[in-house]
Amino acid sequence: MAKYLAQIIVMGVQVVGRAFARALRQEFAASRAAADARGRAGHQSAAASNLSGLSLQEAQQILNVSKLSREEIQKNFDHLFKVNDKSVGGSFYLQSKVVRAKERLEEELKIQAQDENERGQQPKT
Repeated sequence: MAKYLAQIIVMGVQVVGRAFARALRQEFAASRAAADARGRAGHQSAAASNLSGLSLQEAQQILNVSKLSREEIQKNFDHLFKVNDKSVGGSFYLQSKVVRAKERLEEELKIQAQDENERGQQPKT
């Protein structure tokens, strides 16, 4: 009886160990893919995401903008900021998210403008 119990325990440990190893490999692959995606997006953009705490996609979703246009960002920001004002029953938390999203999108616009300026100043060969 003890022999069978020991065999069951050993088999259970082996199954759990294999599952853990497989999950660990999958996590490493996902982490590597995410790092590659961040690398393609540009180092400045990744740094801006780290500083603001929001990714570009999150900021676009919060302000409901599909493309980066100063006018659309400002229009949606003004509306969402007023709607979430605490004096009209809004949420300070949501209002701060709207502000952070606007800051993140403005930072992305600055990065794009810098990239365009650098491309324009490079000599053509």
